[in-house]
Amino acid sequence: LYNYIFPCAGLCGCCWALRPRYKRLVDNIFPEDPEDGLVKANMEKLTFFALSAPEKLDRIAAYLSERLTRELNRHRYGYVSIAMEAMEQLLLACHCQSINLLVESFLSTLRLLLEAEKPHLHILATNSFLKFANIEEDTPSYHRSYDFFVSRFSEMCHSDHHDPNTKLKIRVSGIRGLQGVVRKTVDDELQANIWEPRHMEQIVPALLVNLQPHVDKIRLKSRIPLVLVKQCSTEGPAETHVVKKLCKTVAFRHLDSHSLWEGRGFAVRCFQIIMYSIQSQHSHLVIQQLLGHLDANSRSPASVRAGIVEVLSEAAVIEAAGSVGPTVLEVFNTLLRQLRQSVDYQLTGYYDNARKHKTTSPEEKMLQDAVIKTIGSFANTLPVYQRSEVMLFIMGRIPVPGIYPALGSPNAGRMIQVMLLKSLLQVSEPYESNNLLTALPSSFLEPLLSFTLMEDPEIRLLVLSILTSLIDRRHNACRLISTSAAFEVSALELKEDECSRQDNLFIRKHAQRLYRHVFLASKEESSGHNHYRALFTLLGVLGVELANEEVLVDLIRLVLAMQVSRVLQENLSVFNRCGIHAVCSASLNLLSQLGPPPALRQHVAEVTETRQKEAPYLLPDHILFRIPEKELKMDEAILFKASKICEALAGSSYSTHSERINTPYTPELTDEDRLSRRKSIVDAVSLQMDMELNCCKPQSEQITFETLKSAVDDRGIAEEEERKRMQLVERFQTAPFEEIAAHCGARVRTEPQPGVFFFHKVLKHQI
Repeated sequence: LYNYIFPCAGLCGCCWALRPRYKRLVDNIFPEDPEDGLVKANMEKLTFFALSAPEKLDRIAAYLSERLTRELNRHRYGYVSIAMEAMEQLLLACHCQSINLLVESFLSTLRLLLEAEKPHLHILATNSFLKFANIEEDTPSYHRSYDFFVSRFSEMCHSDHHDPNTKLKIRVSGIRGLQGVVRKTVDDELQANIWEPRHMEQIVPALLVNLQPHVDKIRLKSRIPLVLVKQCSTEGPAETHVVKKLCKTVAFRHLDSHSLWEGRGFAVRCFQIIMYSIQSQHSHLVIQQLLGHLDANSRSPASVRAGIVEVLSEAAVIEAAGSVGPTVLEVFNTLLRQLRQSVDYQLTGYYDNARKHKTTSPEEKMLQDAVIKTIGSFANTLPVYQRSEVMLFIMGRIPVPGIYPALGSPNAGRMIQVMLLKSLLQVSEPYESNNLLTALPSSFLEPLLSFTLMEDPEIRLLVLSILTSLIDRRHNACRLISTSAAFEVSALELKEDECSRQDNLFIRKHAQRLYRHVFLASKEESSGHNHYRALFTLLGVLGVELANEEVLVDLIRLVLAMQVSRVLQENLSVFNRCGIHAVCSASLNLLSQLGPPPALRQHVAEVTETRQKEAPYLLPDHILFRIPEKELKMDEAILFKASKICEALAGSSYSTHSERINTPYTPELTDEDRLSRRKSIVDAVSLQMDMELNCCKPQSEQITFETLKSAVDDRGIAEEEERKRMQLVERFQTAPFEEIAAHCGARVRTEPQPGVFFFHKVLKHQI
């Protein structure tokens, strides 16, 4: 009515008293001097009027916006700040039911400020938007959009202002603005989904660009995590969807397009923020996304793949135990597949099938080391039973000569064996199990022991280290590494415990097989100083972990057999023979202090003292420094004698087993051992091909009815023989050693009967 009666009242001030009350109240909050700030008394009147007449809120907001626009056009920025302060106070004072009447004018005013060219206006608008974002609204808003604010705040994050301080302030304001947008929209189902690609493609790069090394992050880094993971920190069905989209945007878009994987430090920092901010039960989602991205980049440069693998390693360290997810073996399968691909790339020199992109051996080795480290990091997060499954899984992937012929070149097979054994060592080192039967089941121990007889020294050393780490449950191996010729066990502070029932079962089932492979591994010509150190550590760990009379006597018997082996005297070099004698000396010195009578220790000390005077090269202290140039002459005085040891053990609890020391320990090679000793995988492949060719040759003999009849009769006899042989095998596997020896000795003295030669064959296998 006022505007109808006085149409020109807005153009002059003569009728100011007849203007609407809300306009007069709004005008009264502005002082004559903008430096005086908002007139608080008049602002209280305006607030009271707005609360008393909420239907006027839209008009009040519109008029405030009009005043702000006018002052902005006149560059009177003091009044602009006063107008924004008034709108903020009205927003905070109004009830949730009526706030929508004020919001549209408020947001349009913020757009004007953000579109201005003055940086301080951008900061002012951002601060006002954050106050609005902290207000919880009960009533839905159907037509509100924040697309402009996402775009503008993201643009502020990329500010390149000439003044460094101003640039920092603008970027910080942009990050805080994005934080306010996420906070305001993420809980409102009626708003546009902030996690949609069109929004994330602007938000994520804007945040990540401020994490890069060239940016001053002292004031930025604390503001980023909440923006990235606000939704992920709450319970709800959208968490999985949000984490996946977030990782894809970070990994697939920004890091790939800007080649930021190669720096590795920046990529690790990005995913550390995500991993530390989300709940632990959702960590496996990040791992799965990274594994998928690693597979997608399997034909990328080694530096890119190594960067992704390092991020995986750091993510595995952060996540809680057991949170790798339900597909544990999938994680290790992906890493092992990358390891094998890297070996292929290293041999060919190219990381693509078209052979257009070259790679180098150092780059691929760097990737391989990163993959092996990551396998160990993941294994550390798993419970014991899952680590056992992982070790079996890795063992199943190691190519065995003659069993895994499709390996390509022999060098590829050897490299794959080394890499997978290194991975197995990473998993076994932190492995702790109270039950050796669980840690070393037959399905794992037998193929592992077969590698101790390979001619490759690196493979043998890795296998010895794996065996030691799995048997060494009390971490005594580190105390046995730096030992001298006459060390005191009490000074080593070894941790000992009684042999449990499970350990006794393990001894009965696997001890003889383990001793045989240790004995055969000690006679390899390509062994070096590290191999002999590993052999002594393994023997020492066996003596400490499985400490009982039977085991100690068996170990002493094994050491004496290593000392007097014919191969030791004939085929090995001087260095190898000195190394084996040094292992025997150190092992007997340790075993003599683990419980046997003092007389045994006295004999060991006497021989050690004699060696120090006459043959110091046979002691562990001097094996690398004082090797004789001439042929070794082994006098009886410098050797450990079985008769002396038997006398020392007589009259003690070891006397029941001491007689076995006089029985020479002579293990025989099995078919499995001979297969393991083949020089290369090509031999196994060629042998298999020869067998196939022989089988495919046509036969000149004609098949008749009599031939078929005799074949059927022979089959029945063969089945009966096989049944008898299986009974004998079962008997020889379950009966004690003394009973087997006595039985076979009696059979040999009598007239040979069918199966006697088989008795001897099985007995040799058991020994």
